[in-house]
Amino acid sequence: MKLYVYVLEAKNLPSNGPVYLDLELGGSKFASRAVTKGSSLDPVWNEEFVFRVRGSEGEVLTVWVCEEKGDVVGQVRVGVGRVTEVENGCLGPTWFEIDGKSGEVENCGKLLLALSLHGREDERQAEETTDASLDTSSPSGSPVKSPRRKKLMKAVASSLNKLLHKNADFSRSDESSDLSSETEVHSEESSTYSSFEEAMESMHSNGGEQPMPEDLGCGILLDQSYMVSPKDLNAILFSSDSEFRNNLAELQGLSDVHETPWVSKPGDASTLTRVVTYIKPPSKLVKAVKATEEQMYLKAGIREFSVLVNVKTPDVPYGNAFRVELLYKIMAGPELPSAEESSRLFVSWDINFCQRTMMRSMIESGARQGLQENFDQLGNLLSQTVKVVDSADSLEKDQVVQSEKREHQSNWDLAVKYFGNFTVVATTFVILYVGVHIMLCKPSKPQGLEINGLDLPDSFGELMTGGIIVLLLEHIHGRVSRFIAARLQKGGDHGVEAKGDGWVVTVVLVEAVNLPSVDTTGDPDPYVVLTCNGKTRTSSVQLQNSNPQWHEILEFDATREPPSVLGVEVFYFDGPFGHAVSLGHTEINFLKNKPSELTDKWIPLEGKLATPSLSKLHLRVFLEVRNSTETMKEFFENVEKGVGKKLKPQSPHKNATFQKLFELPAEEILIKDYSCYLRRKIPLQGRLFLSARVVGFYSNLFGHKTIFFFLWEDVEDVEVHSPSIASVGSPTLIITLRKGRGVDAAHGAKSQDEEGRLIFYFQAFASFDAACRTITALWKMRNLAIEDNALVINESQCGQLIPETAVSPLLFEDANMSKIYEGDFQMKCLMELFNGGNMEHEVMRKSGCLNYRSTKWEEVKPGVYKRQLSYKFSHHISVFGGEVNCTQRKTIRDDGRGWIVNQVMGLHDIPFGDDFHVHLRYEIEELGSEDGACRCDVFLGIEWLKSGKFQSRIERNINEKLTHQVMDILELIKKEFSVNQ
Repeated sequence: MKLYVYVLEAKNLPSNGPVYLDLELGGSKFASRAVTKGSSLDPVWNEEFVFRVRGSEGEVLTVWVCEEKGDVVGQVRVGVGRVTEVENGCLGPTWFEIDGKSGEVENCGKLLLALSLHGREDERQAEETTDASLDTSSPSGSPVKSPRRKKLMKAVASSLNKLLHKNADFSRSDESSDLSSETEVHSEESSTYSSFEEAMESMHSNGGEQPMPEDLGCGILLDQSYMVSPKDLNAILFSSDSEFRNNLAELQGLSDVHETPWVSKPGDASTLTRVVTYIKPPSKLVKAVKATEEQMYLKAGIREFSVLVNVKTPDVPYGNAFRVELLYKIMAGPELPSAEESSRLFVSWDINFCQRTMMRSMIESGARQGLQENFDQLGNLLSQTVKVVDSADSLEKDQVVQSEKREHQSNWDLAVKYFGNFTVVATTFVILYVGVHIMLCKPSKPQGLEINGLDLPDSFGELMTGGIIVLLLEHIHGRVSRFIAARLQKGGDHGVEAKGDGWVVTVVLVEAVNLPSVDTTGDPDPYVVLTCNGKTRTSSVQLQNSNPQWHEILEFDATREPPSVLGVEVFYFDGPFGHAVSLGHTEINFLKNKPSELTDKWIPLEGKLATPSLSKLHLRVFLEVRNSTETMKEFFENVEKGVGKKLKPQSPHKNATFQKLFELPAEEILIKDYSCYLRRKIPLQGRLFLSARVVGFYSNLFGHKTIFFFLWEDVEDVEVHSPSIASVGSPTLIITLRKGRGVDAAHGAKSQDEEGRLIFYFQAFASFDAACRTITALWKMRNLAIEDNALVINESQCGQLIPETAVSPLLFEDANMSKIYEGDFQMKCLMELFNGGNMEHEVMRKSGCLNYRSTKWEEVKPGVYKRQLSYKFSHHISVFGGEVNCTQRKTIRDDGRGWIVNQVMGLHDIPFGDDFHVHLRYEIEELGSEDGACRCDVFLGIEWLKSGKFQSRIERNINEKLTHQVMDILELIKKEFSVNQ
């Protein structure tokens, strides 16, 4: 005896990814195809499975609902006895509850199944069976219900009959009648609209505030702005009476085009769907095929629309193995000087495979090529229908900058906004009320312990009222002081214009929303730190504001190398040396974002605090090159110096091919490419591409493509291994990336070390020495530009680190200095810290002072010497890094028994670093013992060049951090001296 199981559909599944079914009965197992569940569509299988049963009523059919990655969603268990109990041995379509993995019902959704012991039944029996199943409820399955019961039963019976008669020959007229019947029921069950505009208004009122979906993963097919409103562009593309669609079908050679009207699903007016069918013209390899598009609106707002299109082409080779998805996004376009509306059309695509196939890469390649040709035609036709927005039509950088400068609110508007709250209003009312009361009251005679001129509270109520008034006045005083300080506070790099020729990054920091609070005492004091090409720019600090508005312009000085990424991090201000709490961070990749996308962009912040708060930052970023010809010429000259030979510029065609291959912007210029092997488990022949910012690899082996790239900034080390048996006698170039970088290129790495760094192996270059020199030169040049871009110091330059005019007149005075350390040392050991030798450099490096440089001591006058120092703080000392320029003066004590070393420190690239100098003084006194012992006292002071609100906070922070650093330095010099003795 055979059991026929018909798997129809599922609903309310907790998973949104592809799902498939595993069916098991006795010793037989079957698996269904994987079906992708859309954002609002339930998966439909309509598949038949046949099991052989022995007639035992104790046998149980188990259906496992699984995600494509292998996780089990739940299970359905149906006893075979339920089918045999039915009079005609046919259990019609029934909804079964999906139990969780533990066997308990966990609201995992429902599965629609039909079971039969007969392979063929006439339509009447199937309909009767369906009617009976719909009227009968069971403990484990719930019957299908509908207000239009008879028509729905007829449609379900027809579907079941088609499954039962799968081996019979049906005429096209029968199929057409079934389709028309199902369409009739569908149209009666769904809501239809008299016009396209009515459908859009209905969807907007029911779900227009939904967020825009994420782009699909396989790439971008079209990204263009047009001088037409988003609403009109949406009507041009998707309205049923659009002339544009007819013209496009004629251009692409489509025939038999049929479109159903836009309808909404029963009980769900937040989505609109329709089906479009057409026949595609034959090509050189494929005959004319029929295609079906299931179009569904995911969002229909006032100025934003998104449509998901599922394309099925079952007649093409392997057509049942995949489905193509297209996502149309229509958004507001750039602002235009003429104040006209503009819109942006953004189309991305993806491909979902329902079955495993060895032809996957070939299918993807063919789909990509065909879609790109179709959308090139669509873009050309659309540009003839509506005007395309040129770069000259959008707002230029200067216009944006000027508009942001005008966005500053007046002090009066800010005061109204800041003080317009219940606390201030209530306090003002209480003060006026009490003032009027005092004016109306007459002086009373002294009583109790009162004396003339001293009026004490006469009751506990008066005492409490007085205390409340004092607290309210203190609160108002604090708010007024904070507001005045915020208005007077100047800080950050706002308005500092970029210098020089080359690549210039300009960032307009507009505002932020939903910034998290560090504690429960109030809103944060946020500021933003931008990092690009090794340089940082810092915004001003906004006081007590979780939705701050800066409207500041921050520019980076011109560099000869084009920038790759812009690091953005929002901090809570608590001093320049503190472990500042990060409120959120993000990164803007110039290679993955078009310039037009960055001119006005809201960027979500990441981080432990920012992610739960949904924090966002509003930026406008502009990248331009000044004197591009000279800049590129100078860049190539520097590369040629590192390589040691002349480099030939690549042809425009080869550059364009390189940019298209890796989807890079037009300014990315190819420098050199080499044929080589990528060494993984199996060596892969391909080409290695080198440009100013990226290293890319491409291979196409029998249609299987391997493509990836990573940034030069991501490279931590480049090594060369000698030929060996493992490398088949070829030297190997090994590139190691920094921890956590190059994740997109992980599939090309041969291994990953214990710290999580990706390692790439390249070998079998045609000219290994030339390739190695070029790669090493580019890496070192880029690494030098990032790490030492701010300051490259040599012996001849160190004397100019701090101008004489910058030395404070209080440099060697005792004012405002406090002792932070005292201890005993050997005089010879301690003076090693000031002689400029290897021990001094090693100690400073270990204490967190990077790139430490020092000049020789110069005698200013008898007994007085001076030298210059420079270094960078490591991120363990300051999250900002920051550069330090120092002047040291060494003087013999008046009694001749030791030295006094005075040091003034200028801090740069940290918030408010230009507002103060830090002073250190080492008083070294000989103790007169035979072992040459001495006592060292260290004093610390801060000289303020500009007053500010955060003086006390900065002083506390500097005292704490530099005290620990001085102690570490003195302990390290003891250890190093003892080791070298």
